[in-house]
Amino acid sequence: MKTVLFLCTGNSCRSQLAEAIVNKTMTGKWLAFSAGTHPSGYIHPMTLEVLKEINIEHQGHSKSVDQFRHQQFDLVITVCDDADENCPVWLGSGKRIHVGFSDPAKISGTSQEISAAFRIVRDQIRSEILKVLEDHQ
Repeated sequence: MKTVLFLCTGNSCRSQLAEAIVNKTMTGKWLAFSAGTHPSGYIHPMTLEVLKEINIEHQGHSKSVDQFRHQQFDLVITVCDDADENCPVWLGSGKRIHVGFSDPAKISGTSQEISAAFRIVRDQIRSEILKVLEDHQ
């Protein structure tokens, strides 16, 4: 089984979505982890909500990239959007690629607009990340 680490800044939304989706849908092929350079210390409640909508009960927590420095990965994927923030630098092992997504936690508006933003990012991650991992089998 291959391993993948998803990196972002806060490890509360995008990287958590990617970790949960991969661990649910690619069992036996990929084992996913996630971390942030400046972990928020929590998973955004809307992250958990939109995962539940696709039958994923995620039990993760916000983690620091330092926790994984000496662990080997087959692939390391940064998921932050370069236009909005700096993606973390990975100094450990593993092939590094970038697949950026906008940060749904930065959306303001009604609860429906915020939920919609999280769903869009969730669905983009589900589509794009799964394709990347299939291509790296």
